[in-house]
Amino acid sequence: MSISMYQASIPPVLRTLTNLRAILQRAAAHAEARKIDPPVLINARLYPDMFPLSRQIQIATDNAKGAVSRLAGMEPPKFEDNESTFPELVARIDKTIALLETFTPDQIDGSEDRTITLPMRDRTLTFKGMPYLLDYVLPNIYFHATTAYCILRHNGVEIGKQDFLGKIS
Repeated sequence: MSISMYQASIPPVLRTLTNLRAILQRAAAHAEARKIDPPVLINARLYPDMFPLSRQIQIATDNAKGAVSRLAGMEPPKFEDNESTFPELVARIDKTIALLETFTPDQIDGSEDRTITLPMRDRTLTFKGMPYLLDYVLPNIYFHATTAYCILRHNGVEIGKQDFLGKIS
């Protein structure tokens, strides 16, 4: 039995973003219950040279929408990076989830060998589809989702491993 590019991309990314949305909702409730000004959490970092929570969410969603768009041979949509509240961050995740749900297996499957070019600030990276997904995209999404989780947990939000993993079927 083999796994398709669609199966390796859309379901795990949707799961991660859905769980990340739930974690953000828990963080918003935590802030409200404890009378914490939400920007304290939204702008929190694990270390001064790391991005704050808001940017972790933006990068995770950018990786998600960019990856599936590129694998489908499409230009990724641009989102403004101006979210500064929990509702805005949740809405960004919802918008990304809605986009991912529009892709079909026919659009993604067969992209294993598609050439993907990824412009960066100082260079352009070139991948084949499968290494792009498995070696670059998924680790990046998991890194930024994990970092968002760690920022919130470090700041007292009562979340655990099961919140990150979500409901296991």
